[in-house]
Amino acid sequence: MILAAGQGTRVRPLTKQTPKPMVPILGKPVMEYIIEHLARYGVTDIMVNVAFNHWKIENYFGDGHRWGVNIGYAYEGVREHGEIVPKPMGSAGGMRRIQDFSGFFDETTIVLCGDAIIDLDIKAALFEHHSKGAIASVVTLPVPQDQVKNYGIVVADKAGKVTSFQEKPSPEEAKSNFASTGIYIFEPQVLEMVPPGQEFDIGSELFPQLVEQKLPFYAQTRHFNWIDIGRVSDYWAVCQRVLRGEIAQMDMPGREVRPGVWVGLNTRVDWDTVNIKGPVYIGSGSCVEPGVTIEGPVWIGHGCRLRQGSTIKRSVLFEYTRLSEGSTFEDVVASPIYCVDRNGKTTYQGDESTTLRWGDARA
Repeated sequence: MILAAGQGTRVRPLTKQTPKPMVPILGKPVMEYIIEHLARYGVTDIMVNVAFNHWKIENYFGDGHRWGVNIGYAYEGVREHGEIVPKPMGSAGGMRRIQDFSGFFDETTIVLCGDAIIDLDIKAALFEHHSKGAIASVVTLPVPQDQVKNYGIVVADKAGKVTSFQEKPSPEEAKSNFASTGIYIFEPQVLEMVPPGQEFDIGSELFPQLVEQKLPFYAQTRHFNWIDIGRVSDYWAVCQRVLRGEIAQMDMPGREVRPGVWVGLNTRVDWDTVNIKGPVYIGSGSCVEPGVTIEGPVWIGHGCRLRQGSTIKRSVLFEYTRLSEGSTFEDVVASPIYCVDRNGKTTYQGDESTTLRWGDARA
């Protein structure tokens, strides 16, 4: 089960027109990495709950045959004033709705959030889940104490049995620093505890119920890469790590034309006058004019144009972004419409209060 019905409000404007699972890293949607990882472990039947801009997910992934899997979708919405509008049912409520419809979750189920990249050893996680006789397991990772306020915090005894669950506590109130990664393993009977036909959340409602009833609910602490995109600042940091090659199985696309410099098809670069320090990717159909400086890690999407004398450092340009002549963009994520700095401050194109000048390369 991939949870993909959320609105992704904390990473706006990246998700203003795009579902969070479709936010790209190295030109691929986050959710594609998840599906590839599941397929590597032989997980071939995947349900996805969708809501906001659901067609963008459905049109891209289709029935899943390109990845050797079967993908099904469950749309969550209601009719209001004659129109169909998205209305997510919560992570657990959406699963109960699917179960009531056809009994899909009739065996051990892995539940993943559609907005995080992982390289979890699924086989080992399932083995621990079954060996402990768990009906529910949550995979955790330690986080710095000052970061606990951003996560659901899991408290467990020495045997790993969960004793309490805190939703984004302050550092002073946190009873542990083990964060839920949004990766769960459920047995079918867990969904019987979810009330049918209503909104219900896994972390804030289902988990406390499991603890209260003293059911075999366990936390697993595993060592793996968990790349969570909770905020825009996280997205910027993740892209920097990936471009530096720090994450396994996430390789730069295109052709390496210089050490640390990759290009897509039909790029136009004035190699004699530009100053490029990798790692850098320049997408297909992009133009880099004379005198441009690029200091990696930098991702330049397809169809971009960097005008003469412009500078870009440690940044991401979405497709068709044009940097104006002589401008400098540093530590940002930019599209033809907006520019977000590494701390999440957003500036929109045409704002006269900023010195940044950019636009749409298609114009």
